[in-house]
Amino acid sequence: MDSPAVSRIFQQLFARRSRHCLCFPSASRRSAPRSFQQHRTYAARRKQDDKDGGSSWQQRIDAFPKDMSRQLQEYPRVTARDLQHRTQRPRRVKMYARDFIEDSLYNPNYGYFSKHATIFNSPRPFHFPSIRDGAEFNRLVDQSYVDFEDALDSVEPNELRQLWHTPTELFRPYYGEAIARYLVTNYKMTLFPYHDLIIYELGAGNGTLMRNILDYIFENEPEVYERTKFKIVEISKSLADLQLTNLSRSPYAECHIEQTQILHRSIFDWSEYVHSPCFVLALEVVDNFPHDQIRYDPETEEPLQGSVLIDEDGEFFEFYERTLDPVALRYLRVREVAARSPFFTPISQPKLLRRLRHSLPFAPNLTQPEYIPTRLMQFFDVLHQYFPAHRLVLSDFDFLPDAVAGINAPVVQTRYKRRNVQVTTPYVHQGYFDIFFPTDFAMMEDVYRAITGKLTRVSSHRSFLESWAFLEETQVRNGENPMLNWYANASVMTTV
Repeated sequence: MDSPAVSRIFQQLFARRSRHCLCFPSASRRSAPRSFQQHRTYAARRKQDDKDGGSSWQQRIDAFPKDMSRQLQEYPRVTARDLQHRTQRPRRVKMYARDFIEDSLYNPNYGYFSKHATIFNSPRPFHFPSIRDGAEFNRLVDQSYVDFEDALDSVEPNELRQLWHTPTELFRPYYGEAIARYLVTNYKMTLFPYHDLIIYELGAGNGTLMRNILDYIFENEPEVYERTKFKIVEISKSLADLQLTNLSRSPYAECHIEQTQILHRSIFDWSEYVHSPCFVLALEVVDNFPHDQIRYDPETEEPLQGSVLIDEDGEFFEFYERTLDPVALRYLRVREVAARSPFFTPISQPKLLRRLRHSLPFAPNLTQPEYIPTRLMQFFDVLHQYFPAHRLVLSDFDFLPDAVAGINAPVVQTRYKRRNVQVTTPYVHQGYFDIFFPTDFAMMEDVYRAITGKLTRVSSHRSFLESWAFLEETQVRNGENPMLNWYANASVMTTV
């Protein structure tokens, strides 16, 4: 595709407008414009205008809104599963927020990870003892990015290429070896020699972590290697093929091939009961698990669930309903029961302050959104139902800067001409934007314990590596350690 055509596509993405609807029983349904680059809520105020408590709605907007009442009634509600076999992005439908996000990221035909994402992979590991300081390492990473993308462009130029990195790739093989030491130590303490070392890795990217772990065990723990089985669960066919190719480049590839299995499927489609004890690795995976979007009525504190309507022109209209679907409702109930300490929501502030704020002129009639990790809850369900003897190793971001508005809100970004472009709404052209969330580890730990009955330990990314990595291998000449300093906004949760 030539450059002008690509530029026109990108301009169309940013020209696309979404609209915001608030839906309530016995109220007229309305929508109002919201620009792609500016997240504004044009809200309505309810007036109790009859003795039976009936309500009417008057939009507080600066332009006459487009009425989507008919489309809200007529358009069918679809799920991401319903859209798996579609080759074109859907129109004339409505979807819960989690289904829209899942379809945007994982649809096999136009999803972000299926078609547009590329994982950075330096041609050779960094030699940290020869690097002067952290600043020089940062420059080397930047240059490696340029060289990597130049090589890709020499084969197939692409101004919309989505490129990102992981600690596994930046700090290979040392990061993978730290994970391997954790696995081997815990395996030898509790399972060896009565059980095999069975490892499941979810969303394995390029397959680098698998290769580093197997190489380390082969070289340092031959007795354990003979009992090792490594299985990747990968939703992307292209990445599954890449993982096998990467494994074949190991000097021990002939042995590794017999120890591994790559399963091209989603973990949410899992249906086999795994009796044996096993380790489940979910590293930099759950940040891309879809979330549901909730807003609250500031007066009644009632939650409303967010959806998006896609009209015949492909424009997005955000709307909310008082009836929660069973998945979102269950998460709110589990959270309420499982939480061991108070948690913050949009209605946590004193009710009087909330009423005063929402009584101001032009104030919205709903709170800011809260994004709840319903898909993560379902992942824990899968572990509990099909992997009852599992031990989880999960690492991800505990905080993200520059997120969209709301509690536990995602970062939504794309790349254009090798520059990151962040936007302010998750309702964007499907497949071209990464949508990733921070993880509330305190709450996740409580929900995981409630569902699986297992105990856990949460540590910072730095603390985990200080326990399991050989830190001198990634220390630069001035004493800094980039593997410890990078990803300071990440945590690790392990099953005890």
